[in-house]
Amino acid sequence: MFGLGTTELILILIIVIVMFGAKRLPQVGAGLANGIKSFRSNISDGDKKEESTADDVTDKK
Repeated sequence: MFGLGTTELILILIIVIVMFGAKRLPQVGAGLANGIKSFRSNISDGDKKEESTADDVTDKK
């Protein structure tokens, strides 16, 4: 997974807990998940629009 070992992941988790606190951690995770979902849906929408535009261009030739 991205070339990260167990030690690096544990260190990142400790840093995140120190920065945000254990009580806010679920909110941070939920916000991150929503951001990733939005990013993925926007990317797939962009791909669909690009394909339809490409189809329109080839139909006109």
